[in-house]
Amino acid sequence: MADIPVRTEFPRKVREIENAWIPMSDGVRLAARIWLPEDAEDDPVPAILEYLPYRKRDGTVERDHLTHPYFAGFGYAGVRVDMRGTGDSEGVCLGEYLQQEQDDCLEVLAWLAAQPWCTGKAGMIGISWGGFNGLQLAALRPPELAAVISLCSTDDRYADDIHFMGGAVLTDKLSWGATAFSIAHTPPDPAIVGEDRWRDMWMERLEHNGLWMLDWFRHQRRDAFFQHGSICDNYADVDIPVYLVGGWADGYTNPIFRMLEHLPGPKKGLVGPWAHKYPHFAGPGPRIGFLQECLRWWDQHLKGIETGIMEEPVLRAWVQDYAPPRPSYDERPGVWVAETEWPPADTQPMTLALSPGRLSDEASDVPIEVHSPQTAGRYAPVWCQYGLGEDGGFDQNREASAMVVFETEPLAEDLHLLGFPILEAEVASDTPVANLIATLSVVDDAQGATLASFGVQNLTHRNSDLTPEPMTPGKAEPVRVQLNVCGQTFRKGQRIRLALSTAYWPMVFPAPEDATLTLMPGSAHLHLPVRAAKPFDATLAEFGPAEGAAPLVVEPITSGMGHRTVTENLPTGVETYQRLGDTGLHRHAHTGMEVQYRDSDTFTIHPGDPNSARGVCHWIKRYGRGDWRAEVETETSVEALATVWRIRATLVAREAGDEIFRREFSEDIPRDLV
Repeated sequence: MADIPVRTEFPRKVREIENAWIPMSDGVRLAARIWLPEDAEDDPVPAILEYLPYRKRDGTVERDHLTHPYFAGFGYAGVRVDMRGTGDSEGVCLGEYLQQEQDDCLEVLAWLAAQPWCTGKAGMIGISWGGFNGLQLAALRPPELAAVISLCSTDDRYADDIHFMGGAVLTDKLSWGATAFSIAHTPPDPAIVGEDRWRDMWMERLEHNGLWMLDWFRHQRRDAFFQHGSICDNYADVDIPVYLVGGWADGYTNPIFRMLEHLPGPKKGLVGPWAHKYPHFAGPGPRIGFLQECLRWWDQHLKGIETGIMEEPVLRAWVQDYAPPRPSYDERPGVWVAETEWPPADTQPMTLALSPGRLSDEASDVPIEVHSPQTAGRYAPVWCQYGLGEDGGFDQNREASAMVVFETEPLAEDLHLLGFPILEAEVASDTPVANLIATLSVVDDAQGATLASFGVQNLTHRNSDLTPEPMTPGKAEPVRVQLNVCGQTFRKGQRIRLALSTAYWPMVFPAPEDATLTLMPGSAHLHLPVRAAKPFDATLAEFGPAEGAAPLVVEPITSGMGHRTVTENLPTGVETYQRLGDTGLHRHAHTGMEVQYRDSDTFTIHPGDPNSARGVCHWIKRYGRGDWRAEVETETSVEALATVWRIRATLVAREAGDEIFRREFSEDIPRDLV
């Protein structure tokens, strides 16, 4: 966790309830940690709920210490609840965003509103899973919920989550599925649930929480499974104020712009250079005083105090300047811009035609062929960056030999993009199922090519994610590839590069056959969202400095490490891509809990064989205090064979070093036009 300035003086003194039990109507109890003003029962406050499966006791505890006591010091109750079957809460958890999760949260909100220290009003805040369920609960319109701050989340669980991109299968379906598999089977803390109960609760999880990833692979179309919890199917359901926050290095930025366009109620968007973290401690910088911004939102919508936040532009975004390509940055150069509406009425789109090697005004009079080795994409960023290591992209010049490259001449003037780049073309495939990948880069002849955006389209999903259709080999069809939304400046003298490929490994699982695509003469065009030149609004307040409450005291016992490598077996040609992480062993001073996580993601493929693609994810999670020791070890693998997804997983639990539980999972799931 990054060091940030600590605020020590607050308007109200804060007390903490280490654990409170919230009863559900079926008798299950959820565990909550609550920070609130000492005098809240005499002067009640609104509640701010964060509702997650990530273990309040030790999983999110570092950021919780920075955030929820801060809110409490300014007259709120910061409430962190473990979802059913996770952390210290009772019951079992059978998957993501299920109806049970939403029903429980409705009961949590009603319980909070009924407490003597609460005014009856609540807000929800969360990042990723907590951002998702904040939007989902808003769509249910509980009377207690008055406003939401949703970070790094989505309105569409199919199109913009860890599962698919343009209908192609992301390898995050495996890597996050493996992560969730390990989290779902961790034990509760005996110090909270009791020495006589923790083992029974743990065994219940081990026997019943299951491998959620199997459901994710069984559903390969945008069917009812993914429609559930996707608020884009009826934006009108969400009519309370929503603040949408994300970053260009995150995997969930596209939904912010869709929701700004379609949500009917009060809304705002904020996009910085950040990865998948809260903006007061996220990288790359600049960080901002995000908690102060949250207070302006909560004061406006939970306390009725006029803060001026709703008089400001609907969107503030950090338009990034060029930076030489590196897998991590401390800071990204750029400038804050503001838009009073989204999409802006004065966007000035630029259209460039593709011809061999060139992006220009001149369309191609010859067909353009795209065929890539399966290893194209090895220098891409990870799909969702966390800013914890070198998980960004590398110099895109290193991809040039594996992709078909198109470039402009050096630009005669600066160009500022804000929005979605789009590639359109008439495309023929020689196989029924094929992927088309487009990457957009800023090329500086002296310093390298830095990735600005990318997009993926499974051609069978060219018309629909619900009813895909195979390509007819040799028949050209209109195809649209929407690249990720971006805010990027191209400077005078730099070049715009578009690169196309049929593979993007190890971000995207390959199509079942090695495809060659043909772009028809004159049909291929790149549309760029050029932002109109606007004067700087000097009246717009700058963000305050990043700050938080007193951080958690953590005592390191052993150091952590991590790396990201690519190796080639020279005799066989098989390439292995690996990410390793180890937090090191550390002790939380306030509970005495000792925690260590170790993980590895290993992806292998032969450049000429899409059916050789295999991913293996391994996790070990260790917990201890005194004589108590508990450990979960998992291994999860997916093979992308010609006709099936071959999924294997092993779950092992140990107590005091002795194995007490083992379970194997094995299933072949037919591929469905992916």
